Amino acid sequence: MAKWGEGDPRWIVEERADATNVNNWHWTERDASNWSTEKLKTLFLAVQVQNEEGKCEVIEVSKLDGEASINNRKGKLIFFYEWSIKLNWTGTSKSGVQYKGHVEIPNLSDENSVDEVEISVSLAKDEPDTNLVALMKEEGVKLLREAMGIYISTLKTGHFATITLTFIDKNGETELCMEGRGIPAPEEERTRQGWQRYYFEGIKQTFGYGARLF
Repeated sequence: MAKWGEGDPRWIVEERADATNVNNWHWTERDASNWSTEKLKTLFLAVQVQNEEGKCEVIEVSKLDGEASINNRKGKLIFFYEWSIKLNWTGTSKSGVQYKGHVEIPNLSDENSVDEVEISVSLAKDEPDTNLVALMKEEGVKLLREAMGIYISTLKTGHFATITLTFIDKNGETELCMEGRGIPAPEEERTRQGWQRYYFEGIKQTFGYGARLF
């Protein structure tokens, strides 16, 4: 997957000054890497498992390399993500002995299902053997896959806004009111300009209001 900002120019339409969407071909791209980084950290750091042997928990996300983006192609959202992840975990046996270990997830990407993602659990160097490794490999891995599944589903459902158009009859005229919900504050002005440029100008031209006369 190309890095953010390095998409193939043949496939990403440039923003034209005349706002023309040539041949109805329009592809926009938005970086979701920062959001993904925070979301993945929150989900992984909540992983905790326990049984009769003791307790294990993820305490640190030591590596989170990659990126994520959301693409809009003719109104259809397409999601790309690719991450290489390393986690640190600790375990405490019933007798109070503490252990340290690592988790490696090298291939969390849109090309693999959650069940296909490789997850490697190990003890830190020089740590003695413990049954807590088996706990992390079985129950811990299950929760890690659940966390990745939540990330993917949230990525796909949490990046859209609801737009409501209301048409009001005003004595021979029609007033169009637009209400947007779920639009991030930094995107309000860009969203307003986008609707003005790509929709309202087209409506005005279609019905002759504000259209150029030749």
